[in-house]
Amino acid sequence: MRVLLYDEVDQPDPTEIIDFDPELNRWGDIWSIFVPGVRPGQLYHFQADGPHEPQRGHRFDPQARLIDPYAKALAGTFLPAEGGIIRPPKCVVIDDEFDWEGDRHLRRELSETIIYEMHVRGFTRSRSSDVERPGTYLGVIEKIPYLKSLGVTAVELMPVHEFPICDCLGQKLARPNYWGYDPLAFFAPHRGYAHSKERGAQVREFKQMVLALHQAGIEVILDVVFNHTAEGNHEGPVLSLKGLENRVYYMLENGGECYRNFSGCGNTLNGNHPVVREMIFHCLRYWVHHYHIDGFRFDLASILSRDREGNILPNPPVVETTAEDPLLADAKIIAEAWDAAGAYQVGSFAKLRWAEWNGRYRDDVRRYWRGDPHMVPPLATRLAGSSDLYQASEREPYHSINFITSHDGFTLNDLVTYNHKHNEANGEDNRDGDNNNLSYNYGAEGPTRRRSIEQVRLRQIKNMAATLMLSQGVPMLLMGDECRRTQRGNNNAYCQDNAISWFDWRRARKYHDLLRFVQALTEFRRREPTVRQTEFLRGRPRRPGGLPDASWYGADGRPVDWQLDERSLQCLLAAVPQSNPTAPPHHHVLMLFHAGAEPRRFVLPELARGIAWWQFINTASPSPRDIYPGLDGPAPPADGEIELADRSTVVYVARDEV
Repeated sequence: MRVLLYDEVDQPDPTEIIDFDPELNRWGDIWSIFVPGVRPGQLYHFQADGPHEPQRGHRFDPQARLIDPYAKALAGTFLPAEGGIIRPPKCVVIDDEFDWEGDRHLRRELSETIIYEMHVRGFTRSRSSDVERPGTYLGVIEKIPYLKSLGVTAVELMPVHEFPICDCLGQKLARPNYWGYDPLAFFAPHRGYAHSKERGAQVREFKQMVLALHQAGIEVILDVVFNHTAEGNHEGPVLSLKGLENRVYYMLENGGECYRNFSGCGNTLNGNHPVVREMIFHCLRYWVHHYHIDGFRFDLASILSRDREGNILPNPPVVETTAEDPLLADAKIIAEAWDAAGAYQVGSFAKLRWAEWNGRYRDDVRRYWRGDPHMVPPLATRLAGSSDLYQASEREPYHSINFITSHDGFTLNDLVTYNHKHNEANGEDNRDGDNNNLSYNYGAEGPTRRRSIEQVRLRQIKNMAATLMLSQGVPMLLMGDECRRTQRGNNNAYCQDNAISWFDWRRARKYHDLLRFVQALTEFRRREPTVRQTEFLRGRPRRPGGLPDASWYGADGRPVDWQLDERSLQCLLAAVPQSNPTAPPHHHVLMLFHAGAEPRRFVLPELARGIAWWQFINTASPSPRDIYPGLDGPAPPADGEIELADRSTVVYVARDEV
């Protein structure tokens, strides 16, 4: 083993090489050395000797300059290769000192959380953002007032750990890795999002962002990629883990010569090996305790359920230990419960604390509002918290992370604007991205000036936003969906570091009525426990003489016949009984959904007739009558019969407090 020391970021070769003494600097299989005089800002690489026998899984290269897997920061980028030697970004010795001003984790209950999935750079990179430091951690700070006004309680940041800015030969990437799902160093915040070019500045600026968000009452969740690395397949470069112990860190096949590829990115991290598992836990703890991170979303988490041969384990060690780790007890843990090799574990990924991105919720809500047949029963199940998925594993509604759109796929605007993906700008002849989007354009592919089409598109956006915020579980909103951000039909914008992906802040002004609608929805959700209950609905009263906690009806006001092929549904949610007399009042909520293409008459159910109601939402009404933030809209007609427009939602809230 050797450590290579550098003085400058753009220095191609080391100033000093220090050999580890195997007699003095090795304890078991751990190498360590004390280097006098090293200070924060020092640049370094590792080198490791060993057999180069790819057919047996060994890829040691004594000339390779290796990124420390535990590096806390990187500096620079790949320098031009010379003589076959790849020169990756340099590791930086950092100063972890930071004045947190007494900051602690916010510890907000998962059931009370509203997540906003966003990209650090894309959030403020556009000139329209009007911030002083666009595309950076500090730029996010400048937009915190907007996040507060939106009503979200947590931001889920797309990957912020280090990933390549250029290729391993020092050349600009033909397709930039804008999303960041290509990790180089798990412990290091991405240098490309720092405003200052000072070595290690990203560490300080990231902490400043977290502190500012916490001071605003907003938690920070990181999207972490413990399923593969930027080293690629057997033809990929030796940058870090390959050159330290390839057979430990990766899942191999063909005797060790090739890499199992459950990630779809060339290799698969061997997460259930004890050494790799320990690294993952060190990493999670480091982000929690040094950066005050509030939770993690695990990308392609089903890979963490696989053993070294790729078989799905019933009780994966890394999954169980994450839930039980006492130092992570306050952290939210969320799984993307599938991978790129066919594993799909939504509802069965784990027990206890694990929440999941609910892909079934996304698909069923899209299908219902598109008008697909036989979608009323699935809609009711998703509205009620997806007990079919989570109750058997002893979890609760808040373990379902409900979403309709995410970074991967159409935006909400594009979901109602395009029948087909339009990924030509990605340079792959539109072959990339999912072909099954469950979208509908309502008569024109792409933007249109036809007022009738625009009206139904806007109404459908409101329908889906209302469904999301009124469902039991935890809602996740995609950056910009509140003001119709568009990717021009691109459903796989991983390489689009440009206006296709960036938040265009002019749309927040143009679609201010929709923004107001979403703000009123988040405000209602935060103050009304009836739509974010911590136990599954049972269809019977929670207290003697009370209303059933949930009751379901057809458009005719009679108990719903689940066998009929309908497009309409009514749901009466009884207010959660008050346990704290000083808490805000709770209310009954009556929701009417109609996905049919023609208007329909609804009759209020008998159980709702004796209750005085205020209208809260009518997505068919023009703003500001589409939503009443003060819960003071018109009462239902005296005869209890309501005409719903095609593809619309009407919601009433009981006038009387419970």
